[in-house]
Order: sequence, then C-alpha cells, then structure tokens
Amino acid sequence: MPFNLIDNPWFYAAAVPAIILTGISKGGFGSGIGGVAVPLMALVISPVQAAAIMLPILMVMDAVGLLAYRGRWDRAVMRVILPAGLAGIAIGWLTFRYLNEYAIRLVLGAIAIGFVANVAARRGLPKEKPPAAKGRFWSMVSGFTSFVAHAGGPPLNVWLIPQRLDKAVFVGTTVVFFAAINAAKVVPYLALGLFDARNLGTSVALFPVAVAGIYLGIFLQRRLSAAGFMKTVYALLFAAGAKLLYDGIAGLAA
Repeated sequence: MPFNLIDNPWFYAAAVPAIILTGISKGGFGSGIGGVAVPLMALVISPVQAAAIMLPILMVMDAVGLLAYRGRWDRAVMRVILPAGLAGIAIGWLTFRYLNEYAIRLVLGAIAIGFVANVAARRGLPKEKPPAAKGRFWSMVSGFTSFVAHAGGPPLNVWLIPQRLDKAVFVGTTVVFFAAINAAKVVPYLALGLFDARNLGTSVALFPVAVAGIYLGIFLQRRLSAAGFMKTVYALLFAAGAKLLYDGIAGLAA
C-alpha cells in the first residue's frame, strides 16, 4: 500500500512546532517537556493516531541523540529505571484496548496538567536522593504513560531529577532510556494495528522537522537558559492539557 499523508493543514500547524519542541527537549534539556507533542496534536486528530505518527519520529530523534550523547549516561541509574520502564510498556500493551479515545484524552490531560502542577509546586530538590524502589515505581509509570501518549518524561523525572546527575549525563541517560522504551513499543503498536499507510507516510514527511529539532536542542544546550524556554512550553502544555481533560470528561459523561 503506497504512503499518503494527512491533508489537514491544522494538523501541521500543531505538529511542526510540537515536534520541534520535542526535539529541543530531547536534544538539549532532557526535561520531559517532549510530552507536549501528542497533547498538541491530539487537539486536531485522535490521540491514538497522534501516538502512532509520533513513534517513528521519536525513534529518528533517538538515533540522533544516541550519537550525540554516546557514552554519557549513568549505568547504575539505568539498571534501576530500564527494567521497570519495560514492565510499564507491557502494562500499557495489555490495557490499551480497554481505553477509548475519550479515556485517552482524559489521561493525556491529567498527565499534562499534573506535570505542570508538580513543576509549579516544587521548592528545590529533596535533601536526600529518593531510593531505588521509588525509581522503579516511577519508571514503571513512565513506561505506561510513554506507551499511551509518549509522555514518559514527567513520571521519570520525579525520581531522576533528585539524583543530581551532571546535566549532560542526565540528558544522555534520558536519551538512552527512551530510545530503549520507544524501540520496545514497535511490536505492540504493530500488534494493535496502529501503523497504517497514512500514519507512516505522515511520519516520514515530518522526519526532517524531527532531525532539525534535536540538533537545535543540542546547539542550544550551552547557549540558552532553560528557564524561559520551559515556561513557554509549560504554558502550552497546561492549555492543551486543560482542553483535553475537558474533552475527555465531556465525552465519557455523554
């Protein structure tokens, strides 16, 4: 079956900036704000289709990120987070068929708003590093939310940020973790029938945007303060999350 593309211009108006922001996040900040992509795209298309389109794009970003941060990741941390993250993927696969579009919109909205609220409420890092048991729990949650909506960054960061890793090692660790997590999603997504000609064709058409975004993030890492950039993304994420939360509740109540 030949590839074709989504022809809705509003989709590209949401997808292009969302993918660029995701690339900047993955390439330079490792902050979890890459989870903005599916919520923004889900304002225009179904969240399931948005997730399917984003997975190949994320894997292209992962390849660039692995090259840029090769060798700069924490192996002890990875032994805690990766097995639990893969368990979360398995849970997502087993439960995905029971989530309808409105339930997924509700989950997306709750994740987006919860992440922004957590950032706003945080007052510095804990005095002690959280134990590995909490790391396994939040990594499993990260695997699940990553499977459903490619939004695994916020749960992972609850445990990972207080580990106080060097900035480059922190970014590199998240790059390696999500590269493995995204690769693990391919077989489940195929089994669930999420990859069709239109979704794959649209993903391929957006590959150049993905590569440009991650290289921009690598370039900006040492040249741009993350604070102003993240405030803008948090505002977008909160607004998109509120709309998705409303749509999900209204749809389930109908």
